[in-house]
Amino acid sequence: MNRNPDILVIGLGPAGACAAREAAKSGCSVLALDRKKIPGTPIQCAEFVPALIGNEVDQLSSNSVQNIASMLTSIENAPPDIMADFPGKMIDRAAFDANLAKAAAKAGAQCRYGQSIRDISADGRVSLGNGTIITPKVIIGGDGPHSIAGKAIGSVNTEILETRQICVPLCRPFSSTDIFLSAEICGGYGWLFPKGKYANLGLGVVAEKKADLKILLAKLHQKLVRDGRVGEQVISHTGGAIPAGGMIKPYGILGKTLVLLAGDAAGLTNPITGAGINAAVISGQLVGEAAIDWLQGDRQSPINYTQGLEDLFGASLKRALKRRRAFVNAYANENTPTPDQLRASWIAYSDYWAA
Repeated sequence: MNRNPDILVIGLGPAGACAAREAAKSGCSVLALDRKKIPGTPIQCAEFVPALIGNEVDQLSSNSVQNIASMLTSIENAPPDIMADFPGKMIDRAAFDANLAKAAAKAGAQCRYGQSIRDISADGRVSLGNGTIITPKVIIGGDGPHSIAGKAIGSVNTEILETRQICVPLCRPFSSTDIFLSAEICGGYGWLFPKGKYANLGLGVVAEKKADLKILLAKLHQKLVRDGRVGEQVISHTGGAIPAGGMIKPYGILGKTLVLLAGDAAGLTNPITGAGINAAVISGQLVGEAAIDWLQGDRQSPINYTQGLEDLFGASLKRALKRRRAFVNAYANENTPTPDQLRASWIAYSDYWAA
């Protein structure tokens, strides 16, 4: 392991792997570490990717499990509304992450798994769980919503959604993403995303309601069983945190070490939908370029990187954050959101896109 790399990438999810690949292509030394022992495992993702990302990632098609054509949105117990043109793909996220990491290694990055970060000091030294000290010139944090790199520079995601997901067998195939909006799913929504013979069934709620997830998900599961859509069997469980407060400052300086954040670590996940793979891939590429620019003497690179993220994601994140906060505020004073308020909180409805 190179203990004095030009660039240390923390996290080998889509953001970190794309950053490592982009940076390594320049010929500088890149060390990329991930606490997971196996890329992408355990899966903490609903695995749906909108069609847009197909222009960004070569590995998408080879990791695709099923095409998605439309979106069905159910509000409380009303019949679902159909958004007929909503193309995308369900992917094998573990294989997707593994292939991105392979691409980073092929470009020259040194990728190491099963490596936890214990601490990042005020002068930019990184202590691993096994006692190893790494002294990079640049740190890239692609380490998710509770980023240790972000914590080191005081850029922390403070608004979090908690999720729980199960994999269940499908009773019949379909090609839509199903969304379930209900006042009892506080600050979030439910989903049923098909993967051939199986589906990912999950829920997301505000962090304060995390204890409700198990009961709410079991209730939704049983409803879909009664409807004859899914089977009783639960094949696997997963869950995790999603940043829901919009973009945070994506850079800082520790001593002489530049720290840059990408993907979930930078708060680029959509606060309404929770979608983050597209932003992770794009920001990973951009942050790799920014790190190289810094090493080549461009002291404006962190500011340019920030502006680039604002240009690409700023408008959509601000709209989503505005809608989410209105939605969450509807719960104030023990009130619950009405169907109209639920409708205004979701991307399938014109109310969401209104000024």
